[in-house]
Amino acid sequence: MELGSGCCGAGSPLCSGTFTFGCELSSSTRSYTFKVEEGGEGEDFDHVLALSMVCLSVGAKDECNVVEVVGRDHKNQEIAVPVANLKLSCQPSLNLDNFQLQPPVTFRLRSGSGPVHLTGRHQIIHRGDLSSDDDDFSEEEESEEEEIVPIKPAKKQQRL
Repeated sequence: MELGSGCCGAGSPLCSGTFTFGCELSSSTRSYTFKVEEGGEGEDFDHVLALSMVCLSVGAKDECNVVEVVGRDHKNQEIAVPVANLKLSCQPSLNLDNFQLQPPVTFRLRSGSGPVHLTGRHQIIHRGDLSSDDDDFSEEEESEEEEIVPIKPAKKQQRL
């Protein structure tokens, strides 16, 4: 499920946006893969999935529900990392503080029967937006350097 907000019109060269993300893991749906379509216009965009919350939902049993994230490491090898261990009686939800992932990424219900909900936001950033920000920053640095006045040594005063 994704709901959009803040995206420019179709075909806009500097379009970026943020979309609400959510998925449910349960005994009938043990995994969910979040991926973006590549090719065409998508090559000019970076995608970031920021997870904000994972929680048990109505109908969950008082059992350990372990959720893991499956992605790729720097050597492009698959790696699975547990991100939450939820139990209805002691920890029914967990704040993930915008834990950022780069798609494609798979969420798996490693143990338990759920249902477990994951929520967050999918950000799409045009690479041109990033480079223009860098240019603005370097211009600001240059102007600051021009304004720096050298420090003159203090003059000593003689005592009388």
